[in-house]
Amino acid sequence: MAKVSVAEIKELMSATGVGMMDCKKALEANDGDMDKAIEFLREKGLATQAKKSGRAAAEGVVTAVVKGNVGVLLEINTETDFAANTDDIRNFVSGVADTIIEKNPADVEALKNEVISGGTATVGEVLTELAGMKIRENIVIRRFVRMEGVLASYIHNGGSIGVMVKMDTELSGDAVAAIGKDVAMQSAALNAPYLKREDVPAEVLEEEKKIMMAQMAEDPKMASKPEQVRAKIVEGKIGKYYTENCLLEQAFVKDDKMSVKGYVDAEAKKLGGTITVTDVVRYERGEGVEKKEDNLADEVAKMIK
Repeated sequence: MAKVSVAEIKELMSATGVGMMDCKKALEANDGDMDKAIEFLREKGLATQAKKSGRAAAEGVVTAVVKGNVGVLLEINTETDFAANTDDIRNFVSGVADTIIEKNPADVEALKNEVISGGTATVGEVLTELAGMKIRENIVIRRFVRMEGVLASYIHNGGSIGVMVKMDTELSGDAVAAIGKDVAMQSAALNAPYLKREDVPAEVLEEEKKIMMAQMAEDPKMASKPEQVRAKIVEGKIGKYYTENCLLEQAFVKDDKMSVKGYVDAEAKKLGGTITVTDVVRYERGEGVEKKEDNLADEVAKMIK
């Protein structure tokens, strides 16, 4: 049986929401393999679908800006929350967003070589001066996406989460923007990994079916049923997987009697047209970025002892 570290236990706890001792046992039973340990916990019914990899561990700002038919979703990270809320950082984020809209750079490195909107220095030069002379923290332009078309956006909690929604529609105006914002708010709140069921990879579905079969094998009431019967039950359960993991099939948070797609279709009909949500991008501040270990590791170590 493999010996596992406190850091590994902490990571599995963060990924699954399962208690410390169950995580420790799962890692030991699977020779420290994180993916197998997650699957082990799910098969035992102790963990639901694993959280997306990456913890929101860095500070900074996520912003979404739409100007006409062009929009940008942007994340810039800082070391501290204090720095992220300074006027210098907020102004820099705004200038970088405008630069992306105006110049359409290919990536972050290309962006740094562009002259910042409304200024004379490049984005990279402004970044260097801001980090070294004013803020005195590491500042990172982490990622951005630029979209064109009928767009809507939503920013949660002053920049902790940002969502950009793209729609295909012949309609226009504030009512369309409001529908798009509702979809963006749904994404911010429930974080569906896929837009629609067609986006779910076949291998993901197969893995889900495998785990469902394993869960039924652990259930005394289900284990006695023939395998073909259990297989049919699993096929039925896949429908629930779609409603939980595909944004357009989720129950709409403002009216759970209809799906998100049902809401969009109904509102578009009232306006005399159609709206198809074609793309949704969601950024969560610090997602997947590691920072200094907090006290949880020490607490876990003490509990193990």
